Amino acid sequence: MTRGTLQDGLNLASKLTPRRAWNALQVVSSYALARLTKKPRHWGSPVSISFEPTTSCNLRCPECPSGLRSFTRPTGMLPDHLFKQTIDQLHSRLLYLLFYFQGEPYLHPSFLDLVNYASDKGVYTATSTNGHFLSEENARKTVESGLDRLIISLDGTTQEVYKQYRVGGNLSKVLEGTKRLVAQKRALKSKTPYLIFQFLVVKPNEHQIEEAKALAKELGVDDVWFKTAQIYDYQNGSPLIPTIDYYSRYKAEPNGTYSLKNKLIDGCWKMWHSCVITWDGLVVPCCFDKDAQHRLGNLQQQSFKDLWKSETYKRFRGSLLQSRSRIDMCRNCSEGTKVWG
Repeated sequence: MTRGTLQDGLNLASKLTPRRAWNALQVVSSYALARLTKKPRHWGSPVSISFEPTTSCNLRCPECPSGLRSFTRPTGMLPDHLFKQTIDQLHSRLLYLLFYFQGEPYLHPSFLDLVNYASDKGVYTATSTNGHFLSEENARKTVESGLDRLIISLDGTTQEVYKQYRVGGNLSKVLEGTKRLVAQKRALKSKTPYLIFQFLVVKPNEHQIEEAKALAKELGVDDVWFKTAQIYDYQNGSPLIPTIDYYSRYKAEPNGTYSLKNKLIDGCWKMWHSCVITWDGLVVPCCFDKDAQHRLGNLQQQSFKDLWKSETYKRFRGSLLQSRSRIDMCRNCSEGTKVWG
């Protein structure tokens, strides 16, 4: 464990009020009971949520719906009032906010103001960026916003390798933006945000894993995470599937096809402790529902409390307890196969 990792852990723990701790205990115990009885009991409110600032993106990454422009749902920007209204309902029990789903968060004109709104209410805030909009002003505002964690997608240590997945991206911009963030943290004497390089391991970049670690150390980035890549049509193989088995979600079968490594258990912890909210207020089960096909409610039409305890949500949780493999998005789920550096 690095010093930065310890500081980040202590920072997260500092957000744990008695009310949030009691809520987490309720959620954990209800999930354990639900798994045991196969009945969708649920107590408490979300421990964490993911909020989508926008579906817009400047890049065209090959396994990303934003990059491929393949959504059937509309592209747009999260209304400030919808975000604030939801945070107002949840903040007393909410511990963790991931301000990201699809798209590039820094394209939202009020993004850092909204981060500050949640941060002022004691919620741990995190986001993920492709790193192309970290100007001097944005770097300073990022630190001042109170953002607790910033994940920067790296995916290559040379432009030639980087652009093979981050199509349309400029590695120099990412590295310069990272330097600005590190400098602003020092200038403002801030321990946050905790800076992470996230390296999505695919076949074209797998030979640069050690170089990524060295680059992070050189720039003053706190940590490097190596993430397995989701491949949509993995059954017949893909040029993106890494040859290093440790970093692949998929295994080769004797007949030349590929299958998911991890076994699907009936039940899903995410359905009890978290959810994803799209830019236009749709609540969906998790980050694997990128096109918002499993819509559990709409915050523009109902309160979060009513939605979270609704019969629709209860039925969906129950279906996971009975047969998770029947749900399409679950069949390519990576829970249990995450890799950290």
